[in-house]
Amino acid sequence: MTDKSTDIAQLLSPTVESLGLELLGVEYLPAPGGATLRLYIDRPGADASAEGQGVGIEDCEAVSREVSAQLDVEDPISGNYTLEVSSPGVDRLLFTPAHFERFLGEQAKVVLKLPQDGRRRLTGRITAVEGEAITFEVDGQPFAVPAGNIDKARLVPDWVALGYGPAKDASGRDARPGKRGPASKSNTNNKPAASKPSSAE
Repeated sequence: MTDKSTDIAQLLSPTVESLGLELLGVEYLPAPGGATLRLYIDRPGADASAEGQGVGIEDCEAVSREVSAQLDVEDPISGNYTLEVSSPGVDRLLFTPAHFERFLGEQAKVVLKLPQDGRRRLTGRITAVEGEAITFEVDGQPFAVPAGNIDKARLVPDWVALGYGPAKDASGRDARPGKRGPASKSNTNNKPAASKPSSAE
């Protein structure tokens, strides 16, 4: 998070907590026509993969009302801005070392503030969090990054585990029943696709 985002997060965090929610982080995106202030909220202790445990639209609306009133009084942003309140989503942003620790073993996409080993961007598995140092496995090698050098990081969703992507077997073929054709698209005969899964599947 930028310093401005950090300051705003510290300012608003108690207000969000008073509603029984957690302020994961803040994105402050200045632009010529007016800035965007985006708040990411979650329910403390919620299982990220469990249905119905996350925040709902009512939570976002409640936070938006309370925070808007506070921002009007405190006025930390000069000029016009748009306030957005969002749930984390499956590709949630990671703001603090504790967030990375919560998702050890998951894949993350990271943009660095300053290049390390010639890289500004990396995608790797989160393997360790020690103090302010976060280690990723990138191309089979450990890659340690100071938390302060992370500009932006978000989880890479496991679409297969979430049920949105086809499972692959060892040969790269689709492992779902009735879908054992080659991994490359070979159905070019334009026949009616009678073998397509029905909506009941």
